[in-house]
Amino acid sequence: MSEAEDRDEDRGHQDERRDRDRGGAESRGGAGATEAEEGSAKPQSDEARSAFSPPSGVAAATARPTWTEPRAEDDPQVTSEFSLPEGFVPPEPPEADTSAATTSAFSLPHTYDARHAPPAFTPAEGVPILRLTKEAPWQDRMRTMLRMPVAERPTPESAQKHDAEEGPAVPRVLDLTLRIGELLLAGGEGAEDVEAAMFAVSRSYGLDRVEPNVTFTLLNISYQPSLVEDPVTAARTVRRRGTDYTRLSAVFQLVDDLTSPGTDVSLEEAYRRLAVIRRNRHPYPGWALTAANGLLAGSASVLVGGGPAVFFCAAIGAMLGDRLAWLAAGRGLPEFYQFLVAATPPAAIGVTLNLVHSDLRASAVITGGLFALLPGRALVAGVQDGLTGYYITAAARLLEVLYFFVGIVIGVLVVLYAGVQLHASLDPDVTGNTVNRPVAQLLASVALSLAFAVLLQQERSTVIPVALNGGVAWLVYGSMHFTGKISPVAATAVAAGLVGLFGQLLSRYQFASSLPYVTAAIGPLLPGSATYYGLLGIAQNDLDDGLLSLSRAVATALAIAIGVNLGSEISRLFLRVPGTIARKGAKRTRGF
Repeated sequence: MSEAEDRDEDRGHQDERRDRDRGGAESRGGAGATEAEEGSAKPQSDEARSAFSPPSGVAAATARPTWTEPRAEDDPQVTSEFSLPEGFVPPEPPEADTSAATTSAFSLPHTYDARHAPPAFTPAEGVPILRLTKEAPWQDRMRTMLRMPVAERPTPESAQKHDAEEGPAVPRVLDLTLRIGELLLAGGEGAEDVEAAMFAVSRSYGLDRVEPNVTFTLLNISYQPSLVEDPVTAARTVRRRGTDYTRLSAVFQLVDDLTSPGTDVSLEEAYRRLAVIRRNRHPYPGWALTAANGLLAGSASVLVGGGPAVFFCAAIGAMLGDRLAWLAAGRGLPEFYQFLVAATPPAAIGVTLNLVHSDLRASAVITGGLFALLPGRALVAGVQDGLTGYYITAAARLLEVLYFFVGIVIGVLVVLYAGVQLHASLDPDVTGNTVNRPVAQLLASVALSLAFAVLLQQERSTVIPVALNGGVAWLVYGSMHFTGKISPVAATAVAAGLVGLFGQLLSRYQFASSLPYVTAAIGPLLPGSATYYGLLGIAQNDLDDGLLSLSRAVATALAIAIGVNLGSEISRLFLRVPGTIARKGAKRTRGF
């Protein structure tokens, strides 16, 4: 071989080696180039080769550049990882529809047709309709709506007119509503009826989204104009309580006029009528109330076996107790002490008659005085609130009854204990429940209910119906207990149920409260005898018999309250008025 050919062959090997070294240096960087030059004579291992280096046979120009070298900020190759790749052309966006039908998220689709739409949001029984006419008592209509969720309540038109542009005066309407509720609650009305009246007043002036709340001493009402506006809340506290059913009837008449579309009562007129109701004087003077106390106690003594002399002694004791209670009230003493001093004179007269060895029934005199003091009105209202689900108000009312009863017990026990120490022959085995004089007891029950109605300051037009209702209650009780030999507690419950039934029907006929027709009529059924003999047993250290009699008195009182409420609920079955909705009740499973 010639020297020229040898030089050409060496030059070819050098070129081939130089090309191979240049490709490895470009793929591995400056450090890799040095290693390639030092070890170009031997093959590279897998560990020495980069995983990102292009395979052999691939041109170096097609390989992706590495990021080891610094780039300029304006280099177009330095892009975001969210940028579109080269060569990708995004589709053109659709033209925006500026019509009003597609701008809102709550708007109906363009394919919706109201004439052929399925009834997806309509209940199976249809949309309830509320009639705001005098065909139905407003109490039933408002109770129905109160027990419905806010979203399901129908929205009737306002019964009273207001400025269409400015709308109703919300603060004044809420204040008027609270003032009306205060009069009703202070008069002894049940919590459910107070809430129904407040709901009726606010809705009659156009406030639909209202939520009234009633407890024993506090009234609260909240109004929310819409779901996106702040609610307006007002409250009022009941400081004083008084018994005046004439005022109660006037408030019910005002609420009935406000809820009637045919009667236009402005806010100013409603305030004026409410002020007149507050300033109204009681229909009976003080001497009439004292005489009614005596008539009530004397009639009760006849119910348990007393004669004319016993009637007179019981009346004197009750009137003395009433005057002492008025004196204590004038000195600012709480009602607990008023009941305590009022229970003392009848018990003292009864013990005195026994000490002088009179043939008069001392037990009948004391029992008659207890009839005039037992808080039957508060007991019925407390049990009614508990049965209708107002447990806080019911607990407070029953606690009030307990305090009154304890005051009566202390007043009578002090006198009885003094009589026992003076060796008075008070026989706890002699009970008035065994006395059966139908005619005298029926007349006494009518007179007792009449006197009770006067004490409650009822309207004169309601006194006679209430007295007759009390006579019917005693007639039913006497027929079941004396003739049918039925338990006195069961007989009392049935008689009280009829009182509640007739009283509720009469009140619906008059569009008034049921309390004036019910409270006085339960007077003949009050457990005066059982209470007296229970206290006498405790005074004579016979706790077993004493507690047994007191438990019988408590059972009788609860039977009266539950019977009255049950009769009121049964009366609703006879009030089938078109257009009203059935009042729904809460449903639970085994108390959960």
